[in-house]
Amino acid sequence: MRRRHLLALAPTAALAACTAPGGDSGTDPATDGSNDSGGSSDDGTGSSAGKDPSDDPTTDPTPEPTAAELLLEELEPRELAGQLVMVGIPAGTEIPRDVLEEHHAGGIFLLQVWESADEVDATVAAAQEGSRSDLPPLIAVDQEGGQVRMLRGDAARKTPSAETLGRDGTDAVAEAYTSIGEDLAARGIQVAFSPVADVVDPALGDDNAPVGALGRGFGTDPEQVGECVAAAVEALDGQGVAATLKHFPGLGRVRENTDFSAEGIEDPVTGPDDPFLDSFTAGIDAGAQLVMMSSAIYPQLEEGVPAMFSRAAIQDLLRDQLGFTGLVVTDDIGAAKAVADVPVAERATRPLAAGGDVVITADASLTGQLVDALEEWAAEDPANKERVKESALRVLTLKEQLGLLTS
Repeated sequence: MRRRHLLALAPTAALAACTAPGGDSGTDPATDGSNDSGGSSDDGTGSSAGKDPSDDPTTDPTPEPTAAELLLEELEPRELAGQLVMVGIPAGTEIPRDVLEEHHAGGIFLLQVWESADEVDATVAAAQEGSRSDLPPLIAVDQEGGQVRMLRGDAARKTPSAETLGRDGTDAVAEAYTSIGEDLAARGIQVAFSPVADVVDPALGDDNAPVGALGRGFGTDPEQVGECVAAAVEALDGQGVAATLKHFPGLGRVRENTDFSAEGIEDPVTGPDDPFLDSFTAGIDAGAQLVMMSSAIYPQLEEGVPAMFSRAAIQDLLRDQLGFTGLVVTDDIGAAKAVADVPVAERATRPLAAGGDVVITADASLTGQLVDALEEWAAEDPANKERVKESALRVLTLKEQLGLLTS
C-alpha cells in the first residue's frame, strides 16, 4: 500500500475544515428544488436567497471529526504531554504503575530479549489495563531480524538479518517481514521499530558499529536498500503493523554506536541532497507511518546538534523536503550515551521544538521528568501548546489508523 501522507495534519484551529476530502452533495442542480413553490427563485446574480448550502453541489459538506480529533479535545494537559513519551520495559520486569496511571505515557516498547509469549502477552495486557479504556497505548518492539530480535523463543520466529535479506532480494525481505508482522500482530504489538533504512558506507563496512558491524543494513547501494526497505514496509503494513524507518538521516557513515558512545558519532557527509537519503524516501513512499531520528550529528545539516534535536533535520529535511507527515520519534533519550550530557527536560522539549513528536526512553524512571517538562513547556507559550497538541494528534491519529480508537 502506497500512502505518502499518512498522518497529514491541519493546524489545530482548522481541523474541522481540513480533515477529510470534500465530496459532491449528490444533488442534481437541475432538480434541486429551487423552482418549487415556496422556494426562492434565482435573483439573477447566481445565488438563491434562503437556499440550503447543502443543496449546492459545489459546496463541500462539513466533515465529521475523527475519533482522534474528538479525543484530543477531551484530554487534560498532562494526558496530552504523556502521549508524547514511549517507555521501555525490560524483559522480566513489570510496567511501573505511574508510567501509565500517573504520567499517561502514550505507549511502551519491549526492551532486551523476551523468550516467552506468555510474558509478552501479560505485559501487553498490563499496558492496556493501566491506560484509560478509551486511550490505549501503542506497543512497540525492535524486531529487525538477525541479532536484533527482541522477541525470540515461542514469542516470535527467527528471521534472517537485513544484511542477509539484502543479498537474497526483495522477495526474501517480504517473506521475512510478513513473518515479523504476523508474530507482532499475534502478540498485540502494533508498531515495529524496523526496518533499518541506513545505507552503510562501503568504505566502512563492519567498522560502522551501529549498522554494518551488526548486519542490520540491507546493503551499500541506496537504490537497492530502498527497494528492500519498501518491501519490508509493505509486508508489515499487510499484517496491520506500522513500520518505523530508522535512523534518519542515516547512521551508515558513523563509526561508533550512539547508544554506547558520545564520540565518533559525527557524519560529515550527509546533507540535503545526499543519495543516501533515497532509501528513506522509498520507505516513505511505501507507506511507513513512523520515522526514528538518529542521535548522531550531521554538520551539513546543523553543526553540533544531534539530528533528533535539529530543526534542519526534522522540519526542513524530513518533513518539508521529503514530505513525511507521519509520526517522528527519537532514538533512545533515556540511557544513550550520545545525549547523556543533555538535561533531561531538554531531551523532552528539544525534539518537539524541532518538529518531532515522541521521545523514547529506555529508562522508565525518567518518565515523570519527561512528561513534567513537556507539560510545563506547553504552558509557557501558546505556540508550544499548539505544538504539543499537533504531535498528540499525530499519536492519536496513528492509534486510530491501527484500530485502537473507536468513533
